[in-house]
Amino acid sequence: MNAHHSQGVREIKRVTWIGLVINIALAALKLTAGILGRSQVVVADAVHSLSDCSTDIVILVGVRFWSQPPDEKHPHGHRRIETLITMAIGVVLGAVAVGLAYHAIVTLQERDEHVPGWIAFVAAIISIVVKESLYRWTVAIGRRIRSSAVVANAWHHRSDAFSSFPAALAVAAAALYPPWWFVDHIGAVVVSLFILQAAWRIVHPTLGELADVGASPDDRRRIEELAMATEGVRLVHALRTRFVGPGLHVDLHIKVDPQMTVWEGHEISEQVKRRLLDDGPDVLDVVVHLEPYRGPE
Repeated sequence: MNAHHSQGVREIKRVTWIGLVINIALAALKLTAGILGRSQVVVADAVHSLSDCSTDIVILVGVRFWSQPPDEKHPHGHRRIETLITMAIGVVLGAVAVGLAYHAIVTLQERDEHVPGWIAFVAAIISIVVKESLYRWTVAIGRRIRSSAVVANAWHHRSDAFSSFPAALAVAAAALYPPWWFVDHIGAVVVSLFILQAAWRIVHPTLGELADVGASPDDRRRIEELAMATEGVRLVHALRTRFVGPGLHVDLHIKVDPQMTVWEGHEISEQVKRRLLDDGPDVLDVVVHLEPYRGPE
């Protein structure tokens, strides 16, 4: 494991541990405030924060496996584990959303004579500020180290901030105008829709990764341009790409002067590989096939 990779793993653990502690504290705060303030929507929001804790734990366990280097049984590495964990986060998030919406709907006729207290409103506001800040920090780290699981977890944080916003509005509306007691239930459903949307944004890309989807047309053009810009490359063809975890594995053929030596051809292929790894669009590995150039095709 190289130094850059080791640093990335350490950053994943650090940001996830801090997120776990914050999620536990917020869940406890909102659960207490929701119970004392008699607000179903804030209690639902607290459950959402607890689901964030579960995904934090999954990442802390999973990073030990997906960060392992390639071996004989896994020549392409273990990054598919990160894809599976990312999908698991999205599925858990979606299940939480469906459960919260179902509970809010089936209890809609059960009128609560107690007006939600302002303590629930304050807890929701605190959650919005803290979780949006946590999202921005986590997503920046996830994008920098190219970790789909960390980015997904960041969206889990943001969905908590999103869900706290309608929660705060629902509590305020019910507290200011008691005949609108049902707004608390409606707010819980709105919260669920926000969570469900976040779940889909997480799961959708992983479906493509598991189906071996390739790079986008723009990224394919970028890869071809980088390869063609390498001195000695006369033609690039048979380009194939696929996602392994959050990054691309690239397989391409380059044609060079047939009169050059094997050593010279090898050096050109190594330059192409280094160029794609350094400047390519999330490229993790490159296989370059060398062929003689016999004129334009």
